[in-house]
Amino acid sequence: MGMMEGQADQPVYSIGAVARMLDVPASTIRAWEDRYGVINPTRSDGSQRLYSRTQLEQLRFIKSQMDAGMSAADAHRMLSQELEVGHLPTVDLPSDETRPLVLLGERDPYAAELAEFFLRTEGYDVCIAMDATQARALFEERSPDLVIIDLLISGGGGFRLCREFAARGQGQILAVSVLDSADEAVLAGASGFLKKPVESLQLVSAVRDLLGTSALARPPRRPSLTA
Repeated sequence: MGMMEGQADQPVYSIGAVARMLDVPASTIRAWEDRYGVINPTRSDGSQRLYSRTQLEQLRFIKSQMDAGMSAADAHRMLSQELEVGHLPTVDLPSDETRPLVLLGERDPYAAELAEFFLRTEGYDVCIAMDATQARALFEERSPDLVIIDLLISGGGGFRLCREFAARGQGQILAVSVLDSADEAVLAGASGFLKKPVESLQLVSAVRDLLGTSALARPPRRPSLTA
């Protein structure tokens, strides 16, 4: 299995984040899981649903078929047939020409420098905070579109930052940590979680998904789809 294929199967996104990215109510996604059993997310130790990039793509395919007039049952049947032969049709969306701002709260200077390089290479603006105080100041001053926060920044202050930033209701939050802290991150308001060490391509892919700048996501709108 290649690097990108393996990364695509790693659980990353909360059900709330998937609902926002695909403009599908979380209750509908849960109903699809219970009713059809085609897309089954990983359950964390705390029973949080975590979806991989592959599953996000599969859900995107389901929604595209339903948008074209297909029933949920037929869309899931079609997906199941495609998966049986090892194929999933892609869904192309218009590219995003804007330059979203990413706030990177990182305790490791080397990791921060490397992440900044790859994010800027992909066309994102980046500002870096090396402690919780600086992260709060930059959040207030710059209003980032997405925050990548090391949960252990400032001795574990990343958990509080997640809660504070999520309460503001602006932008997305991607939590990272050397600890298996997916449950805590999601409960604190993070849209996704990646365990360190994080490959650069994996990080960029997650940022694209959460900001709606990949073929797997759209800018969030008011949920309107029903099961």
